[in-house]
Amino acid sequence: MTNLASSTSFDVRAEITQAYADWDSAFNKADAKAIATAYVSNAKVLPPTHQIISGPAEIEIFFGGLFSSGFADHKLTIIDAGGDEKVVYGTARWSANGKGADGSRQAAGGIATHVFERQADGSLKLRLHTFN
Repeated sequence: MTNLASSTSFDVRAEITQAYADWDSAFNKADAKAIATAYVSNAKVLPPTHQIISGPAEIEIFFGGLFSSGFADHKLTIIDAGGDEKVVYGTARWSANGKGADGSRQAAGGIATHVFERQADGSLKLRLHTFN
């Protein structure tokens, strides 16, 4: 994801904006493996199903399931961002298109919260991702 290792100060909003663009790009390529690499090894995804998805392997399976059911056209629009040199958060509106029972395009969306951990190289990886 975003790498600012050469920077001594952080523009958190710009980092989150880039992380969201990278995540959307992986989603819109239906690349569950690329999405999973955006998360730390003990990450949690908490979807509206109340399921607890733990770690990159389960995260890859979860998003693979969304892709196989027809979800595409994902977009994260930043609401707020903050943090420091270790932990960064972002909130966003999300939208995507799925398929209805009859195969027609069906819009979906809601609000998401993301907590990132800054890695040793300055990049951000997701620790917690929840959405409704």
